[in-house]
Amino acid sequence: MYISVLLVAFYLFAPALLIYLTKKSNILNRLGAVVMAYLTGLILGNSGILPAASPEFRKLLGARVKMPDAELQQYLDAAQISPTDATVNQIAGLQDTIMTVMILIAIPLLVFSLDIRKWLKLAKTALLSMLLAVFSLLVVIFSGFYFWGDSIDESWKVAGMLVGVYTGGTPNLAAIGTALNVSPNVFILTHTYDLIVGSVALVFLMTIAQRVFHIFLPKFQMVYKAENKLHLPDEPNEMENFDPLFKRKLVPDLLKALGVSLVIVAIGGGLSMLVPKPTDTIVAILTITTLGLAGSLLKPVNRLRNSFQLGMYLIIVFSLTVSSMANLSNMFQIEFLQLFLFVFYVVFGSIALHVALAAIFKLDADTTIISITALTYSPPFVPTVAGALKNKEVIISGLTIGILGYAFGTYLGILVATILK
Repeated sequence: MYISVLLVAFYLFAPALLIYLTKKSNILNRLGAVVMAYLTGLILGNSGILPAASPEFRKLLGARVKMPDAELQQYLDAAQISPTDATVNQIAGLQDTIMTVMILIAIPLLVFSLDIRKWLKLAKTALLSMLLAVFSLLVVIFSGFYFWGDSIDESWKVAGMLVGVYTGGTPNLAAIGTALNVSPNVFILTHTYDLIVGSVALVFLMTIAQRVFHIFLPKFQMVYKAENKLHLPDEPNEMENFDPLFKRKLVPDLLKALGVSLVIVAIGGGLSMLVPKPTDTIVAILTITTLGLAGSLLKPVNRLRNSFQLGMYLIIVFSLTVSSMANLSNMFQIEFLQLFLFVFYVVFGSIALHVALAAIFKLDADTTIISITALTYSPPFVPTVAGALKNKEVIISGLTIGILGYAFGTYLGILVATILK
């Protein structure tokens, strides 16, 4: 029990320390609080401080985050797992709850202050970037299947799962794995390698990707200012300024914004309970995002001060939590090298091809990065990467792309698997 209390306190209050450190150090300030939170979580999750699951428990758990208590007790009674595994399961459940609650509350807070009319001018570019991302993914999936298809068990099923996971995240991966009746061993390995490679790619997207892509792609502000399509304020300092969160006179506005966000989350959560899994996730995020955007059209909500900063604080909590769940130790215990190479090729090959196509179509770097993020990691990661990019204008685009990916990713993955079979 005390571990849970300490973890909750750490996840909720460590971001305040990270924000303080960014103000005291120019080097840490250049990284930003979001990136620091992600790196801190990776260190926590892979330092041995938290208890580790046994191989038997990981196999029984599969792609699930947490095992139901009744099932857990059965395995404990049969001595198939250890009491340490029970602790691991408890911590995983706590982490998953914090992640879910933080991101659902944060989404409305992040969009309350945004200008939808301004975003409509970005929509065409965002959707084009999404199409290029999907095209890039399909090209590397088919070419990767040509290289490694004969050396990987159930390779056509793996290809379908990879299409799903990189257009809608883990829910699509699980749905396709179930639909194609993928063997547990292949499913677990694919999911594990996706987590490993995905963690590396996410660190890249949040740190140096913007600077690297600027070699080939124009800057976001330059594109829209140059074409007189959009006049954007210089907002990096605003996104990283968390001082208002700690000023007593601004507490009433923050509480109002939080209250409206909680009402929206309650409505989204209630509606999601009316539909079966995994559709419930799509319904919840779609409802919460839509109601948050509707709130931004109401002047009393749109003018609530610092709702965006409060949302970003919750995103830092989310980043710290989700990264602490990543176990990178399996990177050095690769049993099936060909499968690992296939996943690695799909992730970084699709990114490289997408950037090349973006250069041809003259898309900006930030839109390209946020579309990659939305499809590869799903909507909850969009605000995280937008924070690292210091560009909140791309949040609505990313959420829209991510929701579309949720919607069609499963169908596309099954279609590709059927073709390759």
